[in-house]
Amino acid sequence: MENLWSFLIRHFHWLLFLILEAVSVVMIFSYNNYQASVWISSANLVAGKTYAWQAEIEHFFSLTEQNELLTKRNIELEQELDALRQQLADEAAAKDFANDTTLKKMRDTLANLQLITAKVVSNSISSSHNLMTLDKGSTDGVKPDMGVICGSGIVGVVYLTSLHYSVVIPALNMRSRISCAVRGKDYFGYLTWTGGDPTRAYVEDMPRHAKLKKGDWVETSGYSSIFPHGVKVGQIEKIFNSKDGLSYRLQIHLSTDFSRLRDVCIIDDNSMVERMRLKEAANDSLMLTPIKE
Repeated sequence: MENLWSFLIRHFHWLLFLILEAVSVVMIFSYNNYQASVWISSANLVAGKTYAWQAEIEHFFSLTEQNELLTKRNIELEQELDALRQQLADEAAAKDFANDTTLKKMRDTLANLQLITAKVVSNSISSSHNLMTLDKGSTDGVKPDMGVICGSGIVGVVYLTSLHYSVVIPALNMRSRISCAVRGKDYFGYLTWTGGDPTRAYVEDMPRHAKLKKGDWVETSGYSSIFPHGVKVGQIEKIFNSKDGLSYRLQIHLSTDFSRLRDVCIIDDNSMVERMRLKEAANDSLMLTPIKE
């Protein structure tokens, strides 16, 4: 204690100088608008740099696990591709490929499908109407109503585009409606999200005669012009009755982890524009056709 007092007495003038200096700095920035604005701008710049460094560090340490997930997914895709090639080869050998409409449709789908890789630059999962921003825009070939997927499954649909960025309505948005089906079966409904848990969503309007069980995989149905058939959505956790009792409501554990989403692919389907134009033409034709009593 005596040493502390002797230290304070010996360096009292320096301590007093630091205290007065601190008070002066506070008074300058508190009572002068220009100095205050300079301080705020500098503080925001430092905070922004700090957050950027923090994001880069977190991204660096997550690369190992992301690479493991990508490697696993690539292996699964290679196995599925090999099985598809074998199926095409066997069936093409057994029948005339040109007259086989199923194989022709599969071949045309694969030929028209292109993927535009992008990175997520902004994402939210806590709002009822979450949005996502990607670093690819119209100059990269991105257009509204294109589907967005990742290595583990479905992500969402492109909503707006600028020259270099695009905004996506993800599956974690209460306005999202994505057509999906139970894998290996002809039962389909539409995917919705009710807010809250970002790992769970629901499939509505599943028919009552459907034979379902916990653990069944749900995937895109291919009935829309946005997603091809077979993109993973998630697995069935629970089966409920709908409010009117006329259908089932499925609780799904989503295959995509939206909280850690970094790399995505935008689906560029060359046949999508043609299908959309045909649908719009049909709607216009129906509106113009007079109703006969």
